[in-house]
Amino acid sequence: MTPPPAEDPAAAPVTYAAAGVDIDAGERAVELIKPLVAATRRKEVLGGLGDFGGLFQLDLDRYRQPVLVSSTDGVGTKAVVAHEVGRFDTVGLDLVAMCVDDLVCQGAEPLFFLDYISTGVVEPGRMAALVAGVAEGCRQVGATLLGGEMAEHAGVMAPEEFDLVGFAVGVVDRDDVLSSARVRSGDVLIGLPSPGLRSNGYTLARKVLERAGRSYGDPAWDGASVSVADELLRPSVIYTPAVRAAMAAAEVHAVAHITGGGFDGNIPRMLPEGLRAVLERGSWVIPEIFTEIRRLGPVDDDEMARVFNLGLGMVLAVEGDTVDAALDALAGARCPAVVVGHVETGPRGVELVGPPLWPTSPA
Repeated sequence: MTPPPAEDPAAAPVTYAAAGVDIDAGERAVELIKPLVAATRRKEVLGGLGDFGGLFQLDLDRYRQPVLVSSTDGVGTKAVVAHEVGRFDTVGLDLVAMCVDDLVCQGAEPLFFLDYISTGVVEPGRMAALVAGVAEGCRQVGATLLGGEMAEHAGVMAPEEFDLVGFAVGVVDRDDVLSSARVRSGDVLIGLPSPGLRSNGYTLARKVLERAGRSYGDPAWDGASVSVADELLRPSVIYTPAVRAAMAAAEVHAVAHITGGGFDGNIPRMLPEGLRAVLERGSWVIPEIFTEIRRLGPVDDDEMARVFNLGLGMVLAVEGDTVDAALDALAGARCPAVVVGHVETGPRGVELVGPPLWPTSPA
């Protein structure tokens, strides 16, 4: 007998899953994150997870002239570290920090947050861990995780690869908006400590550590009780609740979030023309991880200050007579802060005075 003709593989039906996108896995991931989202729900939220858009009814009775403030950001190549180490439960918190701590620079209360996760393959457990971090960040600031998106980019991203982007919306009364227009000569600068890199400078940090032959399991520095992975994945401090506590207790004029660009790239953003910020070296503690990156690079001091926060996550410009009230409020919000300088007349910018940040060269 003549055998039947072989089936042409090119003629066989093709499914989305065979092409690399698993709808069922996406639905399982959504089921896992539903309770995480529900735990962040505010009373102003209408509808629920699964609607095509998130509904939020602003309580207009709380504000005289409400102004909405929005921000978007990501976690950068900190996501690469999380991927390589296989830890996914904290970078979502970093994402919230990067967005809401921008909002509070205008004095805004965060209302709601949306996240976008792109990945090569949707693995429900990994997606749930990422969203758990986002939900924890929202819980810390009292914001609702109003919606989000998971996008499976098969063939474009590696199966384990992912990226995170966030979008935050807040509100502030128009009369309470913080800006450079409020800053005056004589204002005192208060620094809020950052115990680590937060989510900035990771491309340089990873390059330095890789070239030095450091692995993620090695001690972060000689005698360290934490590993390189522990230090690089240290969760970002979310400063928003502490800053808002200081605003309620003192005359806070402006706030600078020290992210990419370091001191020079961020502090001038809260200053008007004709005023400069003077930071006093030695008035705050530089975490050891920065000293280690500087040494291993070697990285010169100007580059360190241009890329990293060097231990200051935020800087507040405060009316001098209310500094003690601001410091007390920050300490009460579990964010002990220190006076790091002042504002004076001069070319708009930042000047560091006093002894060098490090007494010896990095080499």
